[in-house]
Amino acid sequence: MNRKRSVFSGSVFRNGSLSGGAVSALNTENFSSMIARRSLAVVLLAGFGAAFLPLQIRLADEAKAANFRKTALNLDLRERIGQMGFLAALSGFRSPLAAFLWIEVHTAWENTEWGRMAGLFDTVTTLQPRSILYWDMAAWHMAYNASVAAMQDQKQPSEALRIRAQRQYFNLGRDLLERGIRNNPDKYQLYLQLGVLLRDKFEDHCGAAAAFLRASEFPDAPPYCRRFAGYEMAKCPGRERESYELLKKLYLEGDRQRLPTLINVLREMEKKLDIPATERVESH
Repeated sequence: MNRKRSVFSGSVFRNGSLSGGAVSALNTENFSSMIARRSLAVVLLAGFGAAFLPLQIRLADEAKAANFRKTALNLDLRERIGQMGFLAALSGFRSPLAAFLWIEVHTAWENTEWGRMAGLFDTVTTLQPRSILYWDMAAWHMAYNASVAAMQDQKQPSEALRIRAQRQYFNLGRDLLERGIRNNPDKYQLYLQLGVLLRDKFEDHCGAAAAFLRASEFPDAPPYCRRFAGYEMAKCPGRERESYELLKKLYLEGDRQRLPTLINVLREMEKKLDIPATERVESH
């Protein structure tokens, strides 16, 4: 019986299969083609990156100039607000969601649920970090309302533990204000409230003076920020001369600054610094 010879017989096909040399040649060709495609993709990506980089840098600079810090929409936030709330935040409904949660804050306040309030405050300020109101009110509730409630907690017989809880709420209020300032460094309000908190709750007169002085540097800050800075400097060791010079400058601005407290503190500084009689406020 005659066996028909395949037209692909010989070195290329043997028994219907590619020979070893042909397979090697095809593999080499495919590998070279793959390398070429990947090299082209790398070149294109590099070119796109180089073209996009200036725009990315400009957008980052503009965001930095606007003091905008991106809201951290992470898994921690998702756990706090639930899946539907997280989807709403991703969809651009952060402001309505924050307003809704703020209503929950009021309900928690009526029920004196201070721990729940602290968690809600953290969520609301994460959603709306540029809202001065949320930071301000959250800090006030923690440092003033919650701290008083902790100190008056009749369920806790230990005074030491009540004082400890009170201090924790003071620190929560301070942390909220400091985080608010980092997100809103272009506004005076939170610097002012930080000064009040450091003065009233921590008795940190040096820190309060620095916060009031920083607030006074903004053109829209109320004039009493400078007076408050001078009063706190007078209680800060080593800054008495600075306090005197600031209060004296305010006094010389005219009657609108010559308030009883300012005059009394200024006279105390004059005595403490042994200011010559001809330079004291009575001589003006």
